[in-house]
Amino acid sequence: MEWKSDIEIAQSTPLKPINEIAAGLGIPEEYVENYGRYKAKISLDCLKNSGRPDGRLILVTAITPTPAGEGKTTTTVGLADGLRRIGKKAVVALREPSLGPVFGIKGGAAGGGYAQVVPMEDINLHFTGDFHAIGAANNLLAAMLDNHIQQGNALGIDPRTITWKRAVDMNDRQLRFIVDGLGGRVNGTPREDGFEITVASEVMAILCLASSISDLKERLGRIVVGYTYDKKPVTAAQLKAAGAMAALLKDALKPNLVQTLEHTPAFVHGGPFANIAHGCNSVMATRMALRLGDYAVTEAGFGADLGAEKFFDIKCRMAGLKPDAVVVVATVRALKMHGGVPKTELAQENLAALEKGLPNLLQHVRNVKEVFGLPAVVAINRFPQDTEAELRLLEEKCAELGVRVVLSEVWAKGGEGGMALAEEVVRLCEEENDFRFCYDEKESIPEKLEHIARRVYHADGVELAAAARKQLQQLEELGFDALPVCMAKTQYSFSDDASRLGAPRGFSIQVRSLKVSAGAGFLVALTGDIMTMPGLPKVPAAERIDVDESGRISGLF
Repeated sequence: MEWKSDIEIAQSTPLKPINEIAAGLGIPEEYVENYGRYKAKISLDCLKNSGRPDGRLILVTAITPTPAGEGKTTTTVGLADGLRRIGKKAVVALREPSLGPVFGIKGGAAGGGYAQVVPMEDINLHFTGDFHAIGAANNLLAAMLDNHIQQGNALGIDPRTITWKRAVDMNDRQLRFIVDGLGGRVNGTPREDGFEITVASEVMAILCLASSISDLKERLGRIVVGYTYDKKPVTAAQLKAAGAMAALLKDALKPNLVQTLEHTPAFVHGGPFANIAHGCNSVMATRMALRLGDYAVTEAGFGADLGAEKFFDIKCRMAGLKPDAVVVVATVRALKMHGGVPKTELAQENLAALEKGLPNLLQHVRNVKEVFGLPAVVAINRFPQDTEAELRLLEEKCAELGVRVVLSEVWAKGGEGGMALAEEVVRLCEEENDFRFCYDEKESIPEKLEHIARRVYHADGVELAAAARKQLQQLEELGFDALPVCMAKTQYSFSDDASRLGAPRGFSIQVRSLKVSAGAGFLVALTGDIMTMPGLPKVPAAERIDVDESGRISGLF
Protein backbone atom coordinates (compact mmCIF):
# COMPACT_ATOMS: atom_id res chain seq x y z
CA MET A 1 0.00 0.00 0.00
CA GLU A 2 1.31 3.46 -0.90
CA TRP A 3 1.95 5.51 2.24
CA LYS A 4 -0.10 8.69 2.49
CA SER A 5 -0.10 11.42 5.10
CA ASP A 6 -3.27 12.08 7.11
CA ILE A 7 -4.10 15.17 5.10
CA GLU A 8 -3.55 13.34 1.78
CA ILE A 9 -5.92 10.56 2.87
CA ALA A 10 -8.52 13.12 3.98
CA GLN A 11 -8.25 15.14 0.77
CA SER A 12 -8.58 12.04 -1.44
CA THR A 13 -11.75 10.72 0.26
CA PRO A 14 -15.10 11.91 -1.15
CA LEU A 15 -17.45 13.36 1.46
CA LYS A 16 -21.23 13.33 1.65
CA PRO A 17 -23.09 16.66 1.86
CA ILE A 18 -23.68 17.39 5.54
CA ASN A 19 -27.44 17.52 4.96
CA GLU A 20 -27.32 13.81 4.09
CA ILE A 21 -25.47 13.04 7.30
CA ALA A 22 -28.02 15.04 9.29
CA ALA A 23 -30.95 13.37 7.53
CA GLY A 24 -29.46 9.96 8.30
CA LEU A 25 -29.59 10.88 11.99
CA GLY A 26 -33.21 11.97 11.68
CA ILE A 27 -32.45 15.66 12.28
CA PRO A 28 -35.20 17.85 10.78
CA GLU A 29 -33.95 20.18 8.07
CA GLU A 30 -34.97 23.31 9.99
CA TYR A 31 -32.48 22.43 12.74
CA VAL A 32 -29.51 22.30 10.35
CA GLU A 33 -27.50 25.51 9.85
CA ASN A 34 -24.99 24.90 7.06
CA TYR A 35 -21.43 26.22 7.12
CA GLY A 36 -20.58 25.29 3.55
CA ARG A 37 -21.29 21.81 2.11
CA TYR A 38 -19.61 19.61 4.71
CA LYS A 39 -20.18 21.13 8.13
CA ALA A 40 -23.17 22.48 10.00
CA LYS A 41 -24.35 23.70 13.35
CA ILE A 42 -27.32 21.92 14.87
CA SER A 43 -29.98 23.89 16.72
CA LEU A 44 -30.37 23.13 20.43
CA ASP A 45 -34.08 22.58 19.68
CA CYS A 46 -33.01 19.24 18.22
CA LEU A 47 -32.82 17.92 21.79
CA LYS A 48 -36.47 18.72 22.47
CA ASN A 49 -39.25 16.20 21.90
CA SER A 50 -37.12 13.69 20.00
CA GLY A 51 -38.97 10.77 21.55
CA ARG A 52 -35.85 8.56 21.54
CA PRO A 53 -34.24 7.13 24.67
CA ASP A 54 -30.58 7.93 25.16
CA GLY A 55 -28.02 5.51 23.75
CA ARG A 56 -25.01 3.99 25.48
CA LEU A 57 -22.14 6.29 26.51
CA ILE A 58 -18.60 5.06 25.78
CA LEU A 59 -15.53 6.98 26.95
CA VAL A 60 -12.20 6.57 25.18
CA THR A 61 -9.19 7.47 27.32
CA ALA A 62 -5.52 6.48 27.33
CA ILE A 63 -2.32 5.76 29.19
CA THR A 64 -0.02 8.62 30.18
CA PRO A 65 1.08 10.12 26.84
CA THR A 66 4.63 9.94 25.50
CA PRO A 67 6.32 11.20 22.31
CA ALA A 68 5.83 7.65 20.94
CA GLY A 69 2.10 8.36 20.56
CA GLU A 70 -1.08 6.57 21.62
CA GLY A 71 -3.78 7.46 19.08
CA LYS A 72 -6.78 8.20 21.29
CA THR A 73 -8.74 10.31 18.78
CA THR A 74 -7.91 7.87 15.99
CA THR A 75 -9.23 5.00 18.12
CA THR A 76 -12.37 6.96 19.03
CA VAL A 77 -13.19 7.57 15.37
CA GLY A 78 -12.27 4.02 14.30
CA LEU A 79 -14.37 2.52 17.10
CA ALA A 80 -17.44 4.47 15.98
CA ASP A 81 -16.83 3.38 12.38
CA GLY A 82 -16.39 -0.20 13.64
CA LEU A 83 -19.69 -0.03 15.52
CA ARG A 84 -21.45 1.08 12.32
CA ARG A 85 -19.86 -1.82 10.44
CA ILE A 86 -21.32 -4.34 12.89
CA GLY A 87 -24.75 -2.80 12.47
CA LYS A 88 -24.91 -0.36 15.37
CA LYS A 89 -26.07 3.25 15.11
CA ALA A 90 -23.02 5.09 16.48
CA VAL A 91 -22.27 8.80 16.75
CA VAL A 92 -18.93 10.41 17.63
CA ALA A 93 -18.58 13.34 20.07
CA LEU A 94 -15.11 14.96 19.98
CA ARG A 95 -13.39 18.18 21.02
CA GLU A 96 -12.37 20.87 18.54
CA PRO A 97 -8.60 21.21 18.06
CA SER A 98 -6.86 24.34 19.32
CA LEU A 99 -4.65 26.29 16.93
CA GLY A 100 -1.93 26.17 19.61
CA PRO A 101 -1.02 22.48 19.21
CA VAL A 102 -1.87 22.53 15.48
CA PHE A 103 0.88 25.10 14.89
CA GLY A 104 2.97 23.94 17.83
CA ILE A 105 4.05 20.38 18.46
CA LYS A 106 1.22 18.04 17.40
CA GLY A 107 0.10 19.20 14.02
CA GLY A 108 -3.49 18.21 13.15
CA ALA A 109 -5.82 16.72 15.75
CA ALA A 110 -8.74 15.13 13.91
CA GLY A 111 -7.68 11.49 14.12
CA GLY A 112 -5.27 9.81 11.75
CA GLY A 113 -4.85 7.47 8.79
CA TYR A 114 -8.19 5.99 7.75
CA ALA A 115 -9.90 6.95 11.02
CA GLN A 116 -10.41 10.71 10.77
CA VAL A 117 -13.13 13.30 11.06
CA VAL A 118 -13.40 15.51 8.01
CA PRO A 119 -13.03 18.07 6.51
CA MET A 120 -9.86 17.84 8.59
CA GLU A 121 -8.31 21.11 7.36
CA ASP A 122 -11.39 23.09 8.40
CA ILE A 123 -11.68 21.30 11.75
CA ASN A 124 -8.00 21.91 12.53
CA LEU A 125 -8.02 25.57 11.52
CA HIS A 126 -10.95 28.01 11.97
CA PHE A 127 -13.80 25.47 11.68
CA THR A 128 -17.06 27.32 12.46
CA GLY A 129 -15.45 30.13 14.47
CA ASP A 130 -16.30 28.82 17.95
CA PHE A 131 -12.85 29.49 19.41
CA HIS A 132 -12.82 33.01 18.00
CA ALA A 133 -16.19 33.70 19.65
CA ILE A 134 -14.92 32.32 22.96
CA GLY A 135 -11.79 34.48 22.76
CA ALA A 136 -13.88 37.54 21.90
CA ALA A 137 -16.22 36.96 24.86
CA ASN A 138 -13.25 36.43 27.19
CA ASN A 139 -11.56 39.62 26.01
CA LEU A 140 -14.77 41.67 26.11
CA LEU A 141 -14.96 40.90 29.81
CA ALA A 142 -11.30 41.88 30.24
CA ALA A 143 -11.91 45.17 28.41
CA MET A 144 -15.03 45.96 30.47
CA LEU A 145 -13.15 45.17 33.67
CA ASP A 146 -10.29 47.55 32.89
CA ASN A 147 -12.70 50.18 31.59
CA HIS A 148 -14.64 50.01 34.87
CA ILE A 149 -11.44 50.76 36.78
CA GLN A 150 -10.52 53.54 34.33
CA GLN A 151 -13.97 55.17 34.61
CA GLY A 152 -13.89 55.61 38.38
CA ASN A 153 -13.88 52.07 39.80
CA ALA A 154 -17.30 52.29 41.49
CA LEU A 155 -17.00 48.67 42.68
CA GLY A 156 -13.69 49.34 44.41
CA ILE A 157 -11.76 46.65 42.52
CA ASP A 158 -8.21 46.16 43.75
CA PRO A 159 -6.11 45.89 40.53
CA ARG A 160 -3.58 43.75 42.41
CA THR A 161 -6.19 41.01 42.91
CA ILE A 162 -7.51 40.71 39.34
CA THR A 163 -7.65 37.05 38.32
CA TRP A 164 -9.19 37.45 34.86
CA LYS A 165 -6.70 37.20 32.00
CA ARG A 166 -6.97 37.90 28.31
CA ALA A 167 -6.97 34.99 25.84
CA VAL A 168 -5.57 34.07 22.43
CA ASP A 169 -5.73 30.66 20.73
CA MET A 170 -2.01 30.38 20.08
CA ASN A 171 1.04 29.07 21.92
CA ASP A 172 2.71 32.38 22.81
CA ARG A 173 4.90 32.32 25.93
CA GLN A 174 5.73 36.01 25.40
CA LEU A 175 2.24 36.88 26.65
CA ARG A 176 2.26 34.87 29.90
CA PHE A 177 3.27 37.83 32.06
CA ILE A 178 2.86 41.39 30.80
CA VAL A 179 2.31 44.92 32.08
CA ASP A 180 -0.35 46.94 30.26
CA GLY A 181 -2.19 50.23 30.55
CA LEU A 182 1.03 52.17 29.94
CA GLY A 183 1.32 55.51 28.13
CA GLY A 184 -0.39 57.94 30.48
CA ARG A 185 -3.79 58.36 32.12
CA VAL A 186 -5.89 58.25 28.93
CA ASN A 187 -4.46 54.86 27.99
CA GLY A 188 -5.64 52.96 31.07
CA THR A 189 -4.46 52.00 34.53
CA PRO A 190 -1.06 50.30 34.55
CA ARG A 191 -1.15 46.81 36.06
CA GLU A 192 0.32 43.35 35.76
CA ASP A 193 -1.65 41.20 33.33
CA GLY A 194 -1.27 38.12 31.17
CA PHE A 195 -2.81 35.86 28.54
CA GLU A 196 -4.09 32.29 28.69
CA ILE A 197 -4.56 30.12 25.64
CA THR A 198 -8.26 30.24 24.68
CA VAL A 199 -8.85 26.59 25.58
CA ALA A 200 -7.82 27.41 29.19
CA SER A 201 -10.32 30.26 29.46
CA GLU A 202 -13.18 29.75 31.87
CA VAL A 203 -15.45 30.84 29.02
CA MET A 204 -14.44 27.65 27.16
CA ALA A 205 -15.30 25.55 30.22
CA ILE A 206 -18.62 27.35 30.61
CA LEU A 207 -19.56 26.82 26.96
CA CYS A 208 -18.78 23.11 27.30
CA LEU A 209 -20.82 22.67 30.48
CA ALA A 210 -23.80 24.95 29.69
CA SER A 211 -27.18 23.33 29.01
CA SER A 212 -28.96 26.28 27.34
CA ILE A 213 -28.54 29.96 26.50
CA SER A 214 -30.10 30.95 29.83
CA ASP A 215 -27.75 28.60 31.69
CA LEU A 216 -24.84 29.99 29.66
CA LYS A 217 -25.77 33.55 30.62
CA GLU A 218 -26.14 32.68 34.31
CA ARG A 219 -22.78 30.92 34.34
CA LEU A 220 -21.06 33.84 32.59
CA GLY A 221 -22.51 36.19 35.18
CA ARG A 222 -20.99 34.13 38.02
CA ILE A 223 -17.40 34.48 36.71
CA VAL A 224 -15.18 35.97 39.41
CA VAL A 225 -12.77 38.45 37.82
CA GLY A 226 -11.03 39.73 40.94
CA TYR A 227 -11.65 41.15 44.39
CA THR A 228 -12.44 44.51 45.96
CA TYR A 229 -10.19 46.33 48.42
CA ASP A 230 -12.24 44.74 51.23
CA LYS A 231 -11.72 41.26 49.70
CA LYS A 232 -15.20 40.72 48.23
CA PRO A 233 -15.41 38.87 44.88
CA VAL A 234 -16.33 40.88 41.78
CA THR A 235 -18.34 39.09 39.08
CA ALA A 236 -19.07 39.56 35.39
CA ALA A 237 -22.70 40.20 36.34
CA GLN A 238 -21.64 43.17 38.49
CA LEU A 239 -19.74 44.53 35.47
CA LYS A 240 -22.91 44.03 33.38
CA ALA A 241 -20.93 41.96 30.87
CA ALA A 242 -22.80 38.63 30.86
CA GLY A 243 -25.50 39.57 28.34
CA ALA A 244 -23.07 40.83 25.71
CA MET A 245 -20.79 37.83 26.27
CA ALA A 246 -23.74 35.47 25.77
CA ALA A 247 -24.69 37.33 22.58
CA LEU A 248 -21.20 36.64 21.20
CA LEU A 249 -21.55 32.95 22.12
CA LYS A 250 -25.14 32.18 21.07
CA ASP A 251 -24.11 30.45 17.82
CA ALA A 252 -20.95 28.93 19.30
CA LEU A 253 -23.14 27.06 21.82
CA LYS A 254 -24.70 25.01 19.01
CA PRO A 255 -22.81 21.73 18.36
CA ASN A 256 -20.99 21.27 15.05
CA LEU A 257 -21.87 18.27 12.88
CA VAL A 258 -19.28 16.74 10.52
CA GLN A 259 -18.51 13.15 9.45
CA THR A 260 -15.79 10.52 9.54
CA LEU A 261 -14.08 9.22 6.41
CA GLU A 262 -16.70 6.43 6.49
CA HIS A 263 -19.56 8.94 6.88
CA THR A 264 -20.28 8.20 10.54
CA PRO A 265 -21.88 11.33 12.07
CA ALA A 266 -19.54 13.27 14.36
CA PHE A 267 -20.24 16.18 16.70
CA VAL A 268 -17.03 18.17 17.16
CA HIS A 269 -17.62 20.90 19.71
CA GLY A 270 -15.61 22.68 22.40
CA GLY A 271 -12.02 21.96 23.27
CA PRO A 272 -10.64 22.55 26.76
CA PHE A 273 -7.24 20.98 27.45
CA ALA A 274 -7.27 18.21 30.05
CA ASN A 275 -3.99 19.28 31.68
CA ILE A 276 -5.17 22.83 32.47
CA ALA A 277 -8.97 22.56 32.18
CA HIS A 278 -11.58 19.77 32.26
CA GLY A 279 -10.64 18.30 28.88
CA CYS A 280 -14.02 17.20 27.50
CA ASN A 281 -16.21 18.21 24.59
CA SER A 282 -19.48 20.05 25.25
CA VAL A 283 -22.34 18.57 27.25
CA MET A 284 -24.71 19.64 24.44
CA ALA A 285 -22.76 17.69 21.81
CA THR A 286 -22.58 14.61 24.02
CA ARG A 287 -26.33 14.82 24.70
CA MET A 288 -27.05 15.07 20.97
CA ALA A 289 -24.88 12.04 20.25
CA LEU A 290 -26.69 10.09 22.98
CA ARG A 291 -30.14 11.19 21.81
CA LEU A 292 -29.52 10.50 18.12
CA GLY A 293 -27.43 7.32 18.30
CA ASP A 294 -27.59 3.96 20.05
CA TYR A 295 -23.91 4.35 20.96
CA ALA A 296 -22.21 7.69 21.66
CA VAL A 297 -18.41 7.44 21.51
CA THR A 298 -16.57 10.33 23.14
CA GLU A 299 -13.05 10.99 24.42
CA ALA A 300 -11.35 12.92 27.19
CA GLY A 301 -7.95 14.53 26.83
CA PHE A 302 -4.53 13.10 27.72
CA GLY A 303 -4.25 10.15 30.13
CA ALA A 304 -7.07 8.76 32.25
CA ASP A 305 -5.63 10.50 35.34
CA LEU A 306 -6.53 13.84 33.74
CA GLY A 307 -9.27 13.73 31.11
CA ALA A 308 -11.14 10.66 32.35
CA GLU A 309 -11.06 11.74 36.00
CA LYS A 310 -12.50 15.14 35.04
CA PHE A 311 -15.02 13.56 32.65
CA PHE A 312 -16.34 11.50 35.57
CA ASP A 313 -15.96 13.90 38.49
CA ILE A 314 -16.88 17.15 36.73
CA LYS A 315 -18.77 16.59 33.48
CA CYS A 316 -20.78 13.50 34.43
CA ARG A 317 -21.50 14.90 37.89
CA MET A 318 -22.80 18.22 36.53
CA ALA A 319 -24.68 16.83 33.53
CA GLY A 320 -26.09 13.69 35.15
CA LEU A 321 -24.36 11.42 32.63
CA LYS A 322 -23.70 7.74 33.35
CA PRO A 323 -21.01 6.02 31.23
CA ASP A 324 -21.47 2.40 30.16
CA ALA A 325 -17.93 1.39 29.18
CA VAL A 326 -14.38 2.74 28.97
CA VAL A 327 -11.68 2.10 26.36
CA VAL A 328 -8.10 2.62 27.52
CA VAL A 329 -5.80 3.18 24.53
CA ALA A 330 -2.14 2.16 24.62
CA THR A 331 0.74 1.26 22.33
CA VAL A 332 3.56 -1.18 22.93
CA ARG A 333 5.95 1.60 21.87
CA ALA A 334 4.67 4.04 24.50
CA LEU A 335 4.77 1.42 27.25
CA LYS A 336 8.37 0.59 26.40
CA MET A 337 9.12 4.30 26.64
CA HIS A 338 7.56 4.30 30.11
CA GLY A 339 9.95 1.43 30.78
CA GLY A 340 12.96 3.59 29.98
CA VAL A 341 13.61 2.85 26.30
CA PRO A 342 14.72 5.91 24.24
CA LYS A 343 12.57 6.82 21.25
CA THR A 344 15.27 5.69 18.80
CA GLU A 345 15.15 2.08 20.07
CA LEU A 346 11.39 1.49 20.30
CA ALA A 347 11.24 -0.70 17.17
CA GLN A 348 13.26 -3.48 18.85
CA GLU A 349 11.60 -6.18 20.93
CA ASN A 350 12.22 -5.48 24.61
CA LEU A 351 10.07 -7.54 26.98
CA ALA A 352 11.92 -6.32 30.07
CA ALA A 353 11.23 -2.65 29.25
CA LEU A 354 7.62 -3.45 28.34
CA GLU A 355 7.10 -5.19 31.69
CA LYS A 356 8.69 -2.21 33.46
CA GLY A 357 6.36 0.22 31.63
CA LEU A 358 3.20 -1.87 31.98
CA PRO A 359 2.34 -0.57 35.50
CA ASN A 360 1.33 2.73 33.86
CA LEU A 361 -1.37 1.00 31.80
CA LEU A 362 -2.41 -1.26 34.67
CA GLN A 363 -2.79 1.68 37.05
CA HIS A 364 -5.06 3.52 34.61
CA VAL A 365 -7.15 0.39 34.08
CA ARG A 366 -7.36 -0.33 37.80
CA ASN A 367 -8.47 3.26 38.46
CA VAL A 368 -11.27 2.98 35.91
CA LYS A 369 -12.49 -0.30 37.37
CA GLU A 370 -11.91 0.18 41.10
CA VAL A 371 -12.14 3.94 41.68
CA PHE A 372 -14.94 4.72 39.20
CA GLY A 373 -16.62 1.31 39.01
CA LEU A 374 -16.73 0.96 35.23
CA PRO A 375 -15.96 -1.94 32.86
CA ALA A 376 -12.94 -1.41 30.62
CA VAL A 377 -11.16 -2.80 27.58
CA VAL A 378 -7.58 -2.09 26.55
CA ALA A 379 -7.22 -1.10 22.89
CA ILE A 380 -3.71 -1.61 21.56
CA ASN A 381 -2.85 0.49 18.54
CA ARG A 382 -0.70 -2.03 16.75
CA PHE A 383 2.49 -0.97 15.00
CA PRO A 384 4.22 -3.27 12.46
CA GLN A 385 7.23 -3.63 14.79
CA ASP A 386 5.17 -4.98 17.70
CA THR A 387 6.07 -8.64 18.28
CA GLU A 388 3.78 -11.51 19.24
CA ALA A 389 5.71 -11.97 22.49
CA GLU A 390 5.14 -8.34 23.45
CA LEU A 391 1.43 -8.52 22.67
CA ARG A 392 1.10 -11.80 24.58
CA LEU A 393 2.72 -10.22 27.67
CA LEU A 394 0.25 -7.34 27.49
CA GLU A 395 -2.71 -9.72 27.31
CA GLU A 396 -1.48 -11.79 30.25
CA LYS A 397 -0.97 -8.80 32.55
CA CYS A 398 -4.36 -7.26 31.69
CA ALA A 399 -6.09 -10.62 32.12
CA GLU A 400 -4.90 -10.60 35.74
CA LEU A 401 -7.14 -7.53 36.22
CA GLY A 402 -10.03 -9.20 34.39
CA VAL A 403 -9.64 -6.91 31.37
CA ARG A 404 -9.42 -7.97 27.75
CA VAL A 405 -6.88 -6.63 25.27
CA VAL A 406 -8.10 -5.98 21.72
CA LEU A 407 -5.85 -5.04 18.82
CA SER A 408 -6.94 -1.87 17.06
CA GLU A 409 -5.88 -1.42 13.45
CA VAL A 410 -8.09 1.53 12.62
CA TRP A 411 -5.25 3.77 11.41
CA ALA A 412 -4.54 1.41 8.50
CA LYS A 413 -7.97 -0.19 8.01
CA GLY A 414 -10.54 2.32 9.29
CA GLY A 415 -13.75 0.81 10.65
CA GLU A 416 -12.77 -2.69 9.53
CA GLY A 417 -9.80 -2.50 11.92
CA GLY A 418 -12.11 -1.44 14.75
CA MET A 419 -14.74 -4.19 14.50
CA ALA A 420 -13.18 -6.44 17.14
CA LEU A 421 -12.98 -3.51 19.55
CA ALA A 422 -16.58 -2.61 18.73
CA GLU A 423 -17.76 -6.15 19.56
CA GLU A 424 -16.04 -6.01 22.96
CA VAL A 425 -17.45 -2.56 23.72
CA VAL A 426 -20.98 -3.75 22.91
CA ARG A 427 -20.44 -6.68 25.28
CA LEU A 428 -19.23 -4.38 28.07
CA CYS A 429 -22.18 -2.04 27.60
CA GLU A 430 -24.53 -4.92 28.43
CA GLU A 431 -22.87 -5.42 31.82
CA GLU A 432 -24.22 -3.78 34.95
CA ASN A 433 -21.77 -1.26 36.38
CA ASP A 434 -21.33 0.54 39.66
CA PHE A 435 -20.35 3.98 38.38
CA ARG A 436 -19.28 6.36 41.15
CA PHE A 437 -17.20 9.46 41.67
CA CYS A 438 -13.74 9.72 43.20
CA TYR A 439 -14.98 12.04 45.96
CA ASP A 440 -18.14 13.57 47.43
CA GLU A 441 -18.44 17.23 46.48
CA LYS A 442 -19.65 17.98 50.02
CA GLU A 443 -16.21 17.08 51.35
CA SER A 444 -13.71 19.85 52.13
CA ILE A 445 -11.32 21.14 49.47
CA PRO A 446 -8.29 19.45 51.10
CA GLU A 447 -10.20 16.16 51.27
CA LYS A 448 -11.06 16.33 47.56
CA LEU A 449 -7.45 17.09 46.67
CA GLU A 450 -6.28 14.17 48.81
CA HIS A 451 -8.78 11.77 47.22
CA ILE A 452 -7.63 12.61 43.68
CA ALA A 453 -3.94 12.55 44.62
CA ARG A 454 -4.06 9.29 46.58
CA ARG A 455 -6.71 7.30 44.70
CA VAL A 456 -5.99 8.36 41.09
CA TYR A 457 -2.34 9.47 41.08
CA HIS A 458 -1.29 7.07 43.93
CA ALA A 459 0.61 9.90 45.60
CA ASP A 460 1.45 10.05 49.31
CA GLY A 461 -0.66 13.18 49.67
CA VAL A 462 -0.94 16.87 48.82
CA GLU A 463 1.22 19.79 49.94
CA LEU A 464 -0.15 23.32 49.63
CA ALA A 465 2.21 26.25 49.07
CA ALA A 466 1.78 29.26 51.33
CA ALA A 467 -0.14 31.17 48.65
CA ALA A 468 -2.46 28.19 48.11
CA ARG A 469 -3.18 27.95 51.85
CA LYS A 470 -4.24 31.62 51.91
CA GLN A 471 -6.41 31.11 48.84
CA LEU A 472 -7.94 28.00 50.42
CA GLN A 473 -9.01 30.00 53.47
CA GLN A 474 -10.52 32.71 51.28
CA LEU A 475 -12.41 30.20 49.09
CA GLU A 476 -13.82 28.49 52.16
CA GLU A 477 -14.92 31.81 53.67
CA LEU A 478 -16.68 32.74 50.40
CA GLY A 479 -18.57 29.42 50.31
CA PHE A 480 -16.87 27.91 47.26
CA ASP A 481 -15.73 24.78 49.09
CA ALA A 482 -18.67 22.66 47.83
CA LEU A 483 -17.47 22.78 44.21
CA PRO A 484 -15.66 19.89 42.46
CA VAL A 485 -11.93 20.25 41.77
CA CYS A 486 -10.21 20.57 38.39
CA MET A 487 -6.54 19.60 38.71
CA ALA A 488 -4.10 21.46 36.46
CA LYS A 489 -1.19 19.01 36.21
CA THR A 490 1.41 17.84 33.72
CA GLN A 491 0.03 15.28 31.28
CA TYR A 492 3.31 13.37 31.12
CA SER A 493 3.24 11.73 34.54
CA PHE A 494 0.89 10.54 37.27
CA SER A 495 2.95 12.89 39.45
CA ASP A 496 3.39 16.64 38.97
CA ASP A 497 6.94 16.02 37.68
CA ALA A 498 6.95 15.35 33.92
CA SER A 499 10.16 13.32 34.15
CA ARG A 500 8.65 10.58 36.36
CA LEU A 501 7.32 8.01 33.91
CA GLY A 502 5.55 4.71 34.50
CA ALA A 503 3.61 4.45 37.76
CA PRO A 504 5.78 6.38 40.25
CA ARG A 505 5.51 6.08 44.02
CA GLY A 506 6.85 8.08 46.93
CA PHE A 507 5.80 11.56 45.83
CA SER A 508 3.43 14.32 46.94
CA ILE A 509 1.39 16.63 44.72
CA GLN A 510 2.52 20.24 45.12
CA VAL A 511 -0.41 22.68 44.81
CA ARG A 512 0.97 26.17 44.29
CA SER A 513 -2.31 27.99 43.65
CA LEU A 514 -6.08 27.59 44.06
CA LYS A 515 -8.66 29.67 42.22
CA VAL A 516 -12.38 29.53 41.63
CA SER A 517 -14.05 29.17 38.23
CA ALA A 518 -17.46 29.98 39.65
CA GLY A 519 -19.17 30.15 36.26
CA ALA A 520 -17.87 26.77 35.18
CA GLY A 521 -18.69 25.48 38.65
CA PHE A 522 -15.34 24.12 39.81
CA LEU A 523 -12.15 25.03 41.62
CA VAL A 524 -8.81 24.94 39.79
CA ALA A 525 -5.73 23.61 41.57
CA LEU A 526 -2.50 24.49 39.76
CA THR A 527 0.22 21.95 40.53
CA GLY A 528 3.93 21.76 39.83
CA ASP A 529 5.07 24.10 37.06
CA ILE A 530 1.96 23.76 34.86
CA MET A 531 1.27 26.81 32.64
CA THR A 532 -2.05 28.01 31.18
CA MET A 533 -0.21 29.48 28.19
CA PRO A 534 2.02 26.98 26.36
CA GLY A 535 5.00 27.99 24.25
CA LEU A 536 6.08 26.90 20.78
CA PRO A 537 8.79 24.21 20.44
CA LYS A 538 12.16 24.82 18.79
CA VAL A 539 10.76 23.62 15.44
CA PRO A 540 7.02 24.49 15.37
CA ALA A 541 4.67 22.38 13.26
CA ALA A 542 3.67 25.67 11.59
CA GLU A 543 6.95 25.57 9.64
CA ARG A 544 5.66 22.54 7.68
CA ILE A 545 2.22 23.94 6.85
CA ASP A 546 1.60 25.63 3.51
CA VAL A 547 -1.14 26.36 0.96
CA ASP A 548 -0.86 26.39 -2.84
CA GLU A 549 -2.41 28.67 -5.45
CA SER A 550 -5.59 26.56 -5.57
CA GLY A 551 -6.06 26.81 -1.81
CA ARG A 552 -4.99 23.20 -1.13
CA ILE A 553 -3.32 22.93 2.29
CA SER A 554 -0.33 20.69 2.93
CA GLY A 555 1.80 19.73 5.92
CA LEU A 556 -1.14 19.60 8.35
CA PHE A 557 -0.02 16.27 9.86
